[in-house]
Amino acid sequence: MTRMEAGGPPMIVPLLETLHSVLGFDSSAYVYPAEGGEMAVHMEVPAAQSVVADYFDARILRSERQVLVRSSRDFAEAVRYERGPQLLEQLVRVPMPELQRSDFYNVVMRPMGTVDCMSLVLRTPDGEGIGTLKFYREAASPAFGPGDAALLARLEPCLAHILQDGEMGSGTSETHSQGMLITTPQGRLLWLSPEAETLLPLAFGWRWRRGAGLPQELHELLQRMQAQHLPALPTRQLRTVHGHFSVRATPMKAASGMGQAVGIHITQSVPREARLQALLQTLGLSQRQQELAYWLALGLPESQVAVRMDISANTVVYHRRQLYNSLGVQDRGELLAWLSARQGG
Repeated sequence: MTRMEAGGPPMIVPLLETLHSVLGFDSSAYVYPAEGGEMAVHMEVPAAQSVVADYFDARILRSERQVLVRSSRDFAEAVRYERGPQLLEQLVRVPMPELQRSDFYNVVMRPMGTVDCMSLVLRTPDGEGIGTLKFYREAASPAFGPGDAALLARLEPCLAHILQDGEMGSGTSETHSQGMLITTPQGRLLWLSPEAETLLPLAFGWRWRRGAGLPQELHELLQRMQAQHLPALPTRQLRTVHGHFSVRATPMKAASGMGQAVGIHITQSVPREARLQALLQTLGLSQRQQELAYWLALGLPESQVAVRMDISANTVVYHRRQLYNSLGVQDRGELLAWLSARQGG
């Protein structure tokens, strides 16, 4: 498995893509702590994202707690009690027929076509919870067994390192997109840019639905803007699997017939490592070439690349030559330019 730099939730997409060939699952989810202590959910299959809003419904929460040993939203309890990979029989407190009759199964699991699950709570070296990985298999696939659990257990330290926040290798995040919406001071939406319409569900997930009002975080931002004696314009920082989001509220001059208005600017920044991993996985390179390209693009000298890849310096030279031939470049400078052009600059 390609060794990735730690980068927090934004590394989950390339990480899951790599894990498919290792664990052989059909779909997956990542449940992790979001801003304000709430839990956020990333579903690997885009079509399954539609079940996330239902998952946070109070009725489904009650059902989940009736059929599972603990809810994925009881993260602090999971961090305290769950050690190592958990197979389905360890996660469920009722017989399988009862699980399949539950609201939780029929609203969350059945729409995804999943019949089996394996779960792993990840922690930092200090024991702080990072998030829970969930892997699913469909009826046509074999059930997860002790061998799968043993393999996942061996990967656990590496997975925790990659998804641990705040250690993004070179420490760089790149601005990926920006958008703006205009609201009244009370939070009524007046205008939304196409870019903001794309960014809002990435930043707020199920909490953003056009026509259903602004997420609570934006209402709080507007309230702070109206408070007296603020030293600076109010901002809110959010981190999700889609990157880091900075949201800022700015008073606007009244437009004719509109009354007072507030401009809310939203900016998405993505760790360089996450964007690079996602790109490399689309190029049809061998695993070794992907890994070599990753470290070369991050600026490591070849002596350090050899250490990271646990190969000799001569083997690095061999794989580098194969990589450059595959991409039609001559040196590291051309490699960086080639990758930058495909990342949109």
